[in-house]
Amino acid sequence: MSKLSEKEISDKLQDLEGWEFQENALQTKFEFENFKETFSIMTRIAFEAEAQQHHPEWTNVYNTLSISLSTHDAGGVTEKDFQMAKTIESIIDAE
Repeated sequence: MSKLSEKEISDKLQDLEGWEFQENALQTKFEFENFKETFSIMTRIAFEAEAQQHHPEWTNVYNTLSISLSTHDAGGVTEKDFQMAKTIESIIDAE
């Protein structure tokens, strides 16, 4: 999978509210009601990430989940990252 240009990334970000292109990756943060809800969402995302064989870099502090997506093999953001971001959004929207 090939790395997207900054213009391509910028155009595609129009469809992802709350996501930004920073530090050569797609990044966002989510806040949930509590740690249990946050961890539950992370578990659902983990199953989808495994199915897509594309794993986010993330951190969790109490009720905040920070996510960074990039395709290391390509050296930046690819279509695979946008697909994972959309999957993450669909999981969160389903809550």
